[in-house]
Amino acid sequence: MIYIAQEFYSRRAVRTRTDPAPLPARPRGGVTVSLRSRQSGGKPGAVEDARERGRGMTAGCFGPEPPGRSSAMSRLRKKACVALFLFTLFIFGTMMGLRTLKPSDGFSDLAPGVEMAPFAAERRAEPERDVSDTKIVFSNSGHEHSIFYDIHIFYYLWYGAPQMDRGYIHWDHVLVPHWDPKIAASHPKGRHNPPEDIASSFYPELGPYSSRDPNVLESHMAQIEAAAAGVVVLSWYPPGVADEHGEPTEDLVPAVMDAAHRHRIKVAFHIQPYRGRTELSMHDNIKYIIDKYGKHGAFYRFKSSTGKVLPLFYVYDSYLTPPEAWAELLTSRGSHSVRGTPYDGVFIALIVEERHKHDILASGFDGMYTYFASNGFSFGSSHQNWKAVKAFCDKNNLLFVPSAGPGYVDTAVRPWNNHNTRNRVNGRYYETSLQAALSVRPDIITITSFNEWHEGTQIERAVPKKTVTRLYLDYKPHQPDLYLELTRKWAEQFSKEKEQWLM
Repeated sequence: MIYIAQEFYSRRAVRTRTDPAPLPARPRGGVTVSLRSRQSGGKPGAVEDARERGRGMTAGCFGPEPPGRSSAMSRLRKKACVALFLFTLFIFGTMMGLRTLKPSDGFSDLAPGVEMAPFAAERRAEPERDVSDTKIVFSNSGHEHSIFYDIHIFYYLWYGAPQMDRGYIHWDHVLVPHWDPKIAASHPKGRHNPPEDIASSFYPELGPYSSRDPNVLESHMAQIEAAAAGVVVLSWYPPGVADEHGEPTEDLVPAVMDAAHRHRIKVAFHIQPYRGRTELSMHDNIKYIIDKYGKHGAFYRFKSSTGKVLPLFYVYDSYLTPPEAWAELLTSRGSHSVRGTPYDGVFIALIVEERHKHDILASGFDGMYTYFASNGFSFGSSHQNWKAVKAFCDKNNLLFVPSAGPGYVDTAVRPWNNHNTRNRVNGRYYETSLQAALSVRPDIITITSFNEWHEGTQIERAVPKKTVTRLYLDYKPHQPDLYLELTRKWAEQFSKEKEQWLM
């Protein structure tokens, strides 16, 4: 934003005599012409009454000529007044023109989390420039090509379809029973039957796809690029390991990274809570990821305020491991610490309950994220708590990474969980969530999610769909790319506001 300081000038009238006789004293104050009067053709907006006692003559350029003045002097004064008026209009027009200017649509080379010194490197626009180890906002010759590496979006690889897999995977998810048998008895059981009946309340434009399909990966990265999200946070399990409803997907990571790289998108890793995950196995996971993918052009690294450039990892359900165990991995005094080694990184833990913030600090994590897109579902996901959590993080030199989402509805897989549904309200819920995230001035904002269809948090393109047994939700009256467009809009707003924060 450009701020204009207006400077006001005062003018002294020059008295002219046409004969040796002295003229009457000029009243003090004269005529005051307001800014509004200049816009409306020069008629005075405010006139100070400058009458001498016993006289009713108004002095000034636009008042009547006093008696006794020559016609030549009258014409001279009128010309002077017209010239002054035109000069005033010129100054006013120039100032209004300056007020309409705004900063360039290029984007700052300063990475989020980096201080403003030095104040500015030149704006860059070379599309081939390698930014794999930075958080630089990257612009490719135009507003519509901008990518923001402080917008991270959660991405899932667990979907399968008969064309590429043994059959439908995850689209046929079971209906998860409630843990209370009495509640479970009142809700349906079984599993979904794709392609007409899928485990989601929305229906994807691509249909129930396979994450192994190269065309799907290409479409996804194009959509994420259109949304201006610069970092895909990939749900990750170690080789040979999968969630209880899926199959191993680690072999797909190279294809994801290649597709992301073609769209100038970076990839970070969201390490899931697989069976047997400990601080020791996490050490092996970190080493595996860095050794295998660390040299890839799409591998994401975070540049912190201390100047360190390190890989960034999100650790889901981190609270399942006690703080003293994490401290062995994440503090410098730990028995198998990664700190100061080639496998050091920025490790972000999940905050669910309020007490977790103290556990996260004791564990040696570098920050915390909230993940859940259901406002009020947990302490961490409640927007009203973000200011306090951010203050705690600032005090303890931790990153706070709020997670914004477009809505939440998981009743297609948890039919008893309707009380946590959050209606999208045609995009207003998403914008409220993003505004709440921006309000705490974070370094990074995460989006939950690109394609977690089971929980209805996806911003991926969805279409209307009606079958004999199902009526799916959709994004009407808007187009299928509504949430991609809203993500770009708020990513741009985040970038503009961050420039002001740093200044």
